[in-house]
Amino acid sequence: MHTINMTGQKYTVKKYGTMTHDDYTNITKIGEGTYGVVYKSKLKATGEIIAVKNIRLENEDEGVPTTTIREVTTLIELKHPNVVRLIDVIMTDKTLSLVFEYLSMDLKKYLDMLPDHKFLDPELMRSYMFQICQAMCFCHQRRIVHRDLKPQNILINDETQVVKIADFGLARAIVIPVRVYTHEVVTLWYRSPEVLMGAPRYNLGVDIWSVGCIFAELVRKKPIFNGDSEIDQLFMIFRTLGTPTDETWPNVKNMPEYKSHFPKWKNNILRERTYELLNEDAFDLLSQMFVYEPIYRISMRDALHHKYFDGFDTSKVPAGNYRGEMKLEDRSPAPVKSTTSGSKPASSEKPFSARNTLNF
Repeated sequence: MHTINMTGQKYTVKKYGTMTHDDYTNITKIGEGTYGVVYKSKLKATGEIIAVKNIRLENEDEGVPTTTIREVTTLIELKHPNVVRLIDVIMTDKTLSLVFEYLSMDLKKYLDMLPDHKFLDPELMRSYMFQICQAMCFCHQRRIVHRDLKPQNILINDETQVVKIADFGLARAIVIPVRVYTHEVVTLWYRSPEVLMGAPRYNLGVDIWSVGCIFAELVRKKPIFNGDSEIDQLFMIFRTLGTPTDETWPNVKNMPEYKSHFPKWKNNILRERTYELLNEDAFDLLSQMFVYEPIYRISMRDALHHKYFDGFDTSKVPAGNYRGEMKLEDRSPAPVKSTTSGSKPASSEKPFSARNTLNF
């Protein structure tokens, strides 16, 4: 058990702290950033391959970085086969090391490895999407928003094709009333329009937009919105889905970064930008993730019940037929209605998870 300090506050990490640095041997460095270094390592006792993330503790007075505290506390709560497993936490006077299960690659590397003329197998794409939605449904039903979903943070076991969500350093618990959060979250290409427009408060819909971006990237093998600035990113979205209006995004004109002189793109060209490779069910699911008004985006639980996954063999994925826990008020679900990407559902009737006010 460890007690770790962050700017004067103490956090106790229970059930961890049994390992030491003597219990493993580093094999090779697999990542490095401002936070520290990640190594592929091997446990001496069992030979198990692990990933060890060494966090730099630059200033003793400041304690452990906030992102690390969030990652540890979040992963302790999230025990799911499609969420990367935190094995242990090793604390010394000058370092903090997080020990994870090891997966050989991430989704971006996997897509980059595909030959130029080859696209992802449709059934494998469906498996990846089902597992991603399962993981995010599990998170969202526990009021946890990831806030940094992207292919680099989705790890893959290339032998079993199991995918796992990783890097919860920006994750937050959504509370009522919803707090004011920073808009400097989510890597630019996967950032939702409300965050780009400076929304001081946002909900689990930010993750759903990111999942939509990942879905489109599975189809295209490259990002669908790859702007080089926030305004360029926003305009790329507008060019694809059409510039939002009062009809497609009520109260859009009240967003902090809204400008009346935004270019007015009227056509939705999402089908064209996904190379017309998606069948009707897949395209419908993607369209429901790319709805401008966050509360009308399809929830992760509704996504798991979407017709795109009808007939999917859930015995091939580790979480089986998990499609979210049912709440008392949700015992008689209404069917999810089809919608056009960018616009809110044609009916004012919301599907059974009440969409994304909190979206569990």
